[in-house]
Amino acid sequence: MLPKKVEELCNRQIEREGYSSNLYLAMASWAENKGMTGIAGWLYAQADEERGHMLKFIKYLNERGGSALIPEFKQPPVKYKGIDEMFKEVLKHEQYITASITDVLEAAMAEKDHATVNWIQWFVKEQVEEEGSVQIILDKLSLAGEHGLYFLDRDIMSLRG
Repeated sequence: MLPKKVEELCNRQIEREGYSSNLYLAMASWAENKGMTGIAGWLYAQADEERGHMLKFIKYLNERGGSALIPEFKQPPVKYKGIDEMFKEVLKHEQYITASITDVLEAAMAEKDHATVNWIQWFVKEQVEEEGSVQIILDKLSLAGEHGLYFLDRDIMSLRG
């Protein structure tokens, strides 16, 4: 049986992963409306990935005898000052998700829930990759400057981790 604290944190993570998906959808729509179809494509792919993460938590909770709750999601921001600021928000959000995943891991360790400790490691590794790929994009934006945005937009899908 899944410890109650772990179940609660996993349900919290369902909401956070679902919100992440909606956040990246909103960002993708914004970028697409600005003519940045490559960046929009990258964000659409991220949105799909986050939805997949949410589903993993739902299935895991249900398989372990918990009860996955499907929450309401708040509306994410729909406008951004610029692409650099938007990707800084992506990195900040991924760091927030990393901290949230760490909370699940620490609760599972405290409860001696070895199955969840083992299962959550996939997400720990995934978050290292997520933060790293966004940092690469921020580094490329810094190097390219505004004049290089066209090339970043064109080549961004090759930067996915």
